Amino acid sequence: MKRAKITVVGAGNVGASCAVFAAQQELGDVVLIDIPDFADKTAGKALDLAQCGPVQRFDANIVGTADYKHAEGSDVVIITAGIPRKPGMSRDDLIQTNVKIVSSVSERIVKVAPEAVLIIVSNPLDAMVYTAWKTTDFPTHRVIGQAGCLDIARYRTFIAMELGCSIEDITALLMGGHGDDMVPLPRYTSVAGIPVTQLIGAARLEEIIQRAKVGGGEIVKLMGTSAYYAPAAGSVQMAEAIIKDKKRILPCAAFCDSEYGVGGYFVGVPCVLGSGGVEKVIEVELDGNERKQLTASVEHVKELVGIADGFMKG
Repeated sequence: MKRAKITVVGAGNVGASCAVFAAQQELGDVVLIDIPDFADKTAGKALDLAQCGPVQRFDANIVGTADYKHAEGSDVVIITAGIPRKPGMSRDDLIQTNVKIVSSVSERIVKVAPEAVLIIVSNPLDAMVYTAWKTTDFPTHRVIGQAGCLDIARYRTFIAMELGCSIEDITALLMGGHGDDMVPLPRYTSVAGIPVTQLIGAARLEEIIQRAKVGGGEIVKLMGTSAYYAPAAGSVQMAEAIIKDKKRILPCAAFCDSEYGVGGYFVGVPCVLGSGGVEKVIEVELDGNERKQLTASVEHVKELVGIADGFMKG
């Protein structure tokens, strides 16, 4: 049976962590790509990771390079390339530089892996997914943003910390853009089937929700740069669902037109992920307040996309 191929573009903290998790889970062969200035370092990281195989007991061909020819025939391409956030920066501050980077990467990928599913991690996420889509002209179901898997992991982690229970027993949902206006949904959050609203008071739950919304900023303040382990874990979770055709329902930045009345933008919604990428967007019932929050979040996504579009055309 042919082994899958996963290419990760950007060999920094997020990209290298993606490569580690993908290799450890034996999802397939891994190609790690960065710019020519970092070619030797990228090759070194790949060699170092390959030498983990005998210890971690995984088999994978791992290549580190600056040459996109090695990405040929990739099943999944995870794009992490771009400048990271620094203290005092918002995701939105990154947009001009990262539009150029993601456009350039996408142009190269479409030449060597025209059938791949793209998972975008670069920030500001919602605008970068749009940038990759416009550049590649891929069908929308094969361009997906990694946001919700990270955001929901933070949300679940904080709930587990509060209750002193296993994160495995927590099921949650959130929607909207990847930023401070994301929309966690307590009504769809449960612990071993018990509604979270029965276990955590409304005021405290709201504090947890707010912490999840600014979870990335909290890490930037502590480390001086963006998070990388959790974003990488979320990306590889999506890649696994696609490569193994698992039909997992995961929150991702997916293209929505009539869905939720979005009107043609990539926003965070629950999706079925399988070998075709986004195979279905699931529409859940929203009450008036939830709908209002989602609408506000989508409006911010539209603003970012408008800015990104301007830079692409400029």
